[in-house]
Amino acid sequence: MAGFSIIQGPAVALPQDNIDTDQLIPARFMSVPRKDGYGPYLLHDLRFDAGGTPRPEMPLNRHAQARILVTRRNFGSGSSREAAVYALVDFGIKAVLAPSFGDIFASNAVNNGLLPARLPEDRIEAMIARLGDKAEEMTVDLTDGVIRIGNEVIPFDLDPIWRLKLINGWDDIDMTASHGPAIAAFRAARAKAAPYAMLDGMT
Repeated sequence: MAGFSIIQGPAVALPQDNIDTDQLIPARFMSVPRKDGYGPYLLHDLRFDAGGTPRPEMPLNRHAQARILVTRRNFGSGSSREAAVYALVDFGIKAVLAPSFGDIFASNAVNNGLLPARLPEDRIEAMIARLGDKAEEMTVDLTDGVIRIGNEVIPFDLDPIWRLKLINGWDDIDMTASHGPAIAAFRAARAKAAPYAMLDGMT
């Protein structure tokens, strides 16, 4: 997974609370092979009517090149399905800005190169009002922890470990491996101090 420190592209508003993982990708599409991509199924039942016709009022139908999504509280709640993140990433979304996220969704997002950026609710509402039904160029700077839109510079919250993982393109395994020398030193010291605790071949 490639890391990044800057996200730049069109931002669109999706003014809805409680968009859960079942909405992000309905379960009936999860049998599709991952290699085929889940982007076409992102928010399928909100983007398309029962006959499969795109809903013209849906922002992601009007602005398919969107890279940043501004939405309301509790985004990604519900089940733990990682495919919800795959659908966003495969569609081309690089960041979601919201007041709050489902915990498991947010962790899955970071591990798959998607930024879940928390902002105060009043900031989000101001962005939603500004964007309306149009797309506007936005820059998200992970290093400085700010969002730039027009002349506005807006700080956002991000766990420092998540920032490190996104900038380096790391998942949890990569994060652990980055501590390789410290792990090896601890293991050597432990083997010397308590050889009886080591399995055969571990010293």
